[in-house]
Amino acid sequence: MTRIALLQMTSGIDPVANAAAIADAAARAAQGGAAMLFTPEMCGLIDRDRKRAAPHIVAQDANPVLTAARDAARQIGIWVVLGSLAVAGGAADGRAANRTFVIDDTGDIRAHYDKIHMFDVDLATGESWRESNAYAPGDAVVTVATPAGRLGLAICYDLRFPALFEALGREKCDLIAIPAAFTVPTGAAHWHLLQRARAVEASAYVVAAAQVGTHQDGRATYGHSLVVDPWGDVVLDMGGDAPALAFAEIDPDRTAQIRAQLPSLANRREIPRSAS
Repeated sequence: MTRIALLQMTSGIDPVANAAAIADAAARAAQGGAAMLFTPEMCGLIDRDRKRAAPHIVAQDANPVLTAARDAARQIGIWVVLGSLAVAGGAADGRAANRTFVIDDTGDIRAHYDKIHMFDVDLATGESWRESNAYAPGDAVVTVATPAGRLGLAICYDLRFPALFEALGREKCDLIAIPAAFTVPTGAAHWHLLQRARAVEASAYVVAAAQVGTHQDGRATYGHSLVVDPWGDVVLDMGGDAPALAFAEIDPDRTAQIRAQLPSLANRREIPRSAS
């Protein structure tokens, strides 16, 4: 068994304040016996005013949230999975990267992942989002060994694309991080459904730390940070009301039992293309 912690946040427009919240959560997670802390997507900055946000989107070596998380991990002795940060220098055309960082208990960065699928949508509520205007998509599937097992990385809107999770399933991930800042309408409709489906498909735990509530920039996020086991059972749901820190157990025996009962990873075959 490996104990993990999830931080549900209402990140604001000040990276220094967000960094302090993450460092405090790392200390409380370690005190609670967790080996790893997971944070949401855009945990360092949520601000849809791009002019106001621009000075805070810097190269990763200069990012105060990443620096604070690495310092906390090293000082406290805990792994920190930063759900994502906006990082400059992601593309030749000047767009940033929406990037996950996996930090070990010595403060070293063990892996990073750039979000592949951009949230470019027009919702029935009138909300319109064009993530690709500011962020360049990644192009690599990323997994990394951690105290809880092999961790696969995805971010928010990636959840809707089964091919990524098929690829993570082929890597035999023990758990998959899907940090998010889901909108309220899409969250209410699809959040639990898709998270449970991805856990079943990959025969792996899903760890989905989420943003929650009304943010300083005016947006509202769904919350309900989840841990789902490989059978699709929800073992932690942090609700949609407020920021919080919560704990869950990752049980490798549970994963082994489910993979033995339902060996879908072993039985998977390539689907031939249509002849038409």
